[in-house]
Amino acid sequence: MHFDFGAILRRIAGGDAAAPPLAAADVAVVRRVLRENALLEDGTFPVARRILGAFVAEQRVGAHDRLVLNGLPRHTGQARDLAPLVRVRMVVYLECSVAVVAERIRRNVGGDRTHRCDDSDAAVAHKLHVFRQRTLPLLAHYRDHGAQIVRVPVTVRTTPEQMVASLSGEGQSS
Repeated sequence: MHFDFGAILRRIAGGDAAAPPLAAADVAVVRRVLRENALLEDGTFPVARRILGAFVAEQRVGAHDRLVLNGLPRHTGQARDLAPLVRVRMVVYLECSVAVVAERIRRNVGGDRTHRCDDSDAAVAHKLHVFRQRTLPLLAHYRDHGAQIVRVPVTVRTTPEQMVASLSGEGQSS
């Protein structure tokens, strides 16, 4: 099951009735985080916990189901707070250059960038900086906690199907 944290946050911020129900204060936190291209920090992680909990309940995720976390965690504080909820066994690192990221966004390669207000050059540059500073250290964190790290090289033309095929044994583990 695929938990796309960013997509769910955007649905919540947009007032989508199908989004997980949250208190008004939590919705305000989500809107602020998206507006500022920020991360949920340790003090606001309970919002992420409630969103993940609602997803798990709605999807009826069982102990033997595989849950793909997309966009969560984004830093080691979130990883620590997530540990009691899920056991991370594998981390997939989509490896590409800044130029490839920019071109994939420009081309809307995955078809999921339509109507995104966070794809300006400045916003993408900020998110890549935050990724290098805060998210990339998760590779070492999870390696130290016994998770398999799978590096998947991504080009402008790499399809989602090719990425999934890489996870079926063709990826480069480290």
